[in-house]
Amino acid sequence: MSLYCGIDLHSNNHVVVVIDEGDNKVVDKRIDNNLNATLALLAPYKEQIKAVAVESTFNWYWLVDGLIEQDYQVELVNTAAVKQYDGLKYSGDHQDAFHLAHLMRLGILPTGHIYPPEYRQVRDLLRRRRQLVKHASSHMISIQNQIWRSLGYRVSCVDIRKKDFTLPFEIGSFLYHSANSNLIMLKALDEQIALIEQQTLEAVELKNEFKLLTSVTGIGPILGLTIMLETGDISRFSAAGNYASYCRCVNSIRESNGKKKGTGNRKAGNKYLSWAFSEAAHYLVRFDAKAKRFYERKKQKRNGIVAIRAVAHKIARAVFHMLKNKQAFDIARVFS
Repeated sequence: MSLYCGIDLHSNNHVVVVIDEGDNKVVDKRIDNNLNATLALLAPYKEQIKAVAVESTFNWYWLVDGLIEQDYQVELVNTAAVKQYDGLKYSGDHQDAFHLAHLMRLGILPTGHIYPPEYRQVRDLLRRRRQLVKHASSHMISIQNQIWRSLGYRVSCVDIRKKDFTLPFEIGSFLYHSANSNLIMLKALDEQIALIEQQTLEAVELKNEFKLLTSVTGIGPILGLTIMLETGDISRFSAAGNYASYCRCVNSIRESNGKKKGTGNRKAGNKYLSWAFSEAAHYLVRFDAKAKRFYERKKQKRNGIVAIRAVAHKIARAVFHMLKNKQAFDIARVFS
């Protein structure tokens, strides 16, 4: 008899429920987050367990990788797409784990992609770069604002990042200490960002996909790496629309009879790809005439934000076909 396992994962413990083909519970236990304890609990049923469903929480790496190494079939659950029965009176961790196993037994469990561990670390390193860039930008803005409101003029980012830049305040003054603290942090962050970029480029084998991506106007080495690593195997997407949706480049509006009835889950998809394609869209509009004309038409009808997202949508669909068919970027086909 086949068994099905559902795991409701938390920060310090997880609930394991194993059911049979009749939805009868064989195992129902809460244990600490310890891989050896999990394997010991499942060991008597290993040959019968058809698959293990694990929630896609912030800390799923250790559990999923450990189960896969022990030859378990693992399904990574898309938690945002799992719906409980609305009329359910009680719901808890044990019920949630049972529900995952139940959906898997029925073959209707919404699942996500388990990214290969060998590239996952590099991908996460590149994600950390984006976090540091955000912090660096906040320190840069603080320095610019301090100078602007105190002295009445603006200083560009390029000037502030020059080696010979000195703060236009009296040394030792409160204004100087305030801006200098931001400047010290900015320099340290810039150093770490450059180091991460170097480590990432050295760690990843720059495949043909990377060369195709960087052939797009506006996609440089960092955006190219981001798109390549976050996308993974392009064959997991059945169509360009699915890929664009995963990149958060499509509307989440719900309509009926020509009227807006609400919005869907705007956060469904990959926020890093959404950022990468938005950045590429801004550069493409700046440096390509066809893209700029398309952007201006959209901007006149709606606004700049909608227009730039429309350009990002175009690029995402183009990238799908480029990676799928191993074809170079053709601007004429994108904005024909």
